[in-house]
Amino acid sequence: MSKLAVLNDLFMTYQQLNYHHNPQLLQRLRDVQNWQKKRIIRSHAPQFKQKQNVLMAEYFMNRLYGGPDFDALAAQIQRLLPKIHKAEKLIPENAIKTGTAGIQLALLAVQLDEQVAAQLLQDYPENTPLTDEIMRVTYLKLDQGTQRLEQLRQLDQLGLSLDKYLRSFVVHTAFKMCKSTAYKHKFDVMYDFMQDGFAAMKPLKSAEKFVRDFTAQEREIIAKVHAGDPQPFA
Repeated sequence: MSKLAVLNDLFMTYQQLNYHHNPQLLQRLRDVQNWQKKRIIRSHAPQFKQKQNVLMAEYFMNRLYGGPDFDALAAQIQRLLPKIHKAEKLIPENAIKTGTAGIQLALLAVQLDEQVAAQLLQDYPENTPLTDEIMRVTYLKLDQGTQRLEQLRQLDQLGLSLDKYLRSFVVHTAFKMCKSTAYKHKFDVMYDFMQDGFAAMKPLKSAEKFVRDFTAQEREIIAKVHAGDPQPFA
């Protein structure tokens, strides 16, 4: 079975997202993503500000937690699908595994945030500024706890994969050699998505530890939300 075949399933899931056909939902999704990123940066400020963690924090915020870049990434996945076998000859297998896991996580973040955006449109005027209280109530109403915990489980697994596969000098060298070909065929966004994972790891002794510390705090926040804590993001 093709190592990149999972991209077809991910692209099909992406196509089914409702915001493609609903400008109001798209705008609310962007609002949710912006709030989410600011909240995460605030919640994890001590960890993110440590010098060795800066690149990994940027990788989380710019790659794994959604945003406009994901649409460009999905467009490149669509173009890649008919050329999967050729691409597999160029990209190291372990980079493919880790890269597709990252893409899967980014898509899951968009799916969950779209659900939040849709609920917000039902409950509030579309231009209502998002506050911690509005988001707390909406998260509680949607009851996404299980899905958010699954997101964190996958994130933990990605941390293991980053350490296990992407620290290899051979894999990194082979991946760097693909850059000119990827850019030539206009797969730059996909290449950069994976390359950012390599770059983010470099200053770290352990990507797994960074991710584990991050997900532990996120689990605490999820637990507070569903326990009815009035200030779970404080």
